[in-house]
Amino acid sequence: MTFLIVTVAWAAHIRLFQVIERIDDCLALLNLACMMLITFLPYTFSLMATFPEKILGILLFCACVMVIGLIQAVIVIYAFSRPFLLNEQIQISENQAYYKQHILKVIMRVPIMCLFASIFSFIFFQLSYVILAIVIFLPYIGQSLKWCRSKALGHSLEETPDSMLFYTYHPNEPLSKERVEAFSDGVYAIVATLLILDICEDNVPDPITVQQKFEGSLVAALQEYGPEFLAYFGSFATVGLLWFVHHSLFLHVTVTSRLMGLFNTFSLAFVGGLPLAYELTHEFPRDSRNALEAVQISCVIIFFAGVFQLAIWVAALFDERRTLHPLVRYGGRDHVFMLAKLALYPCVALGTFFLTCALSEFSTTIFHLMQLGVPVAFLLLRLLVSVGLALLRPLLAALRKQPEAAAGGAAAGLVEAEEDEEARVPFSDLVS
Repeated sequence: MTFLIVTVAWAAHIRLFQVIERIDDCLALLNLACMMLITFLPYTFSLMATFPEKILGILLFCACVMVIGLIQAVIVIYAFSRPFLLNEQIQISENQAYYKQHILKVIMRVPIMCLFASIFSFIFFQLSYVILAIVIFLPYIGQSLKWCRSKALGHSLEETPDSMLFYTYHPNEPLSKERVEAFSDGVYAIVATLLILDICEDNVPDPITVQQKFEGSLVAALQEYGPEFLAYFGSFATVGLLWFVHHSLFLHVTVTSRLMGLFNTFSLAFVGGLPLAYELTHEFPRDSRNALEAVQISCVIIFFAGVFQLAIWVAALFDERRTLHPLVRYGGRDHVFMLAKLALYPCVALGTFFLTCALSEFSTTIFHLMQLGVPVAFLLLRLLVSVGLALLRPLLAALRKQPEAAAGGAAAGLVEAEEDEEARVPFSDLVS
């Protein structure tokens, strides 16, 4: 059942991004939040399977699906407010409002059904499972109804296949950019999967313990796993944002060199250590020496994962005529913004490392605040870069004007001296 639910979510995600062909920073972060909740769905099913008589698992699942639906609706509304993000057919269409309403109607079907399932869980929870089964098979039910309608009308509905883009590569290149990206995406996907497997395996309470220690209260039992949940969401946000920075970096790159591939491998090696960081940050008591060392090890892992991504960009800049896209060569705002993106995680991780050395008793809290605060910094990053450039522009203009003013003053002084020389009466003339 878990696999079917995730498959339905994956199919809905694919259909959504067939409509939205381009993404910006806001869409990437909204999609990241959507993926984080989708990866949390197996844990809710673990609760439902372990405690079938408790409604908390159903409520958590329905809440996740409803929030996913709301996020997808926000993605659609945001994308249609910026038509250049949509595919070409919808861009040139005169019925964009109809497309938006239709897509929103399709997206909101599942959250509405989950709302009814959560309501019925308080009355007759067995009916909630029936509604969830309908949610799983809703696409197949829709296809069956479409087939019946086509038979009743006497003709079949023809679907035109979407056009596909075929990519080529040059065999003489030292590395293929597409293969580097595919390998990197696979590593990030496996790391994110390991995180949810860890939380599903170790953080589902034992029914006997819940009955004896917490008097049958599943909510009270789950409260003891609060640090684990906090570490999971912080670690997933870290993995997702490192992937997002990696994706943004390779949007600027057309060809990868061997050195860039080497730096990418080193970065992925440290990204693979993030599940270890997740395990360490909630394994030990908060005020212990081991907890401090675990947090510092996690900071080191995140620091080097970000530093090697920054090294990829520096290596690309050394040979930008060959490696970078023509639109982002030779500096400019794109280079400044990309440098800020790549430097954010190394700087924050390094600052967190030294801050935990000074405030060791708050090391775990500081680390989790760093993990959950970096997404907010990403949202504000473009604004901060724009403000910084706006502040630097008058300063640079003033610095340019000073030599010009000095040169102008020197020229004016020479002219005045010449005029004085012409106006001054020679001493011999004065005597005569």
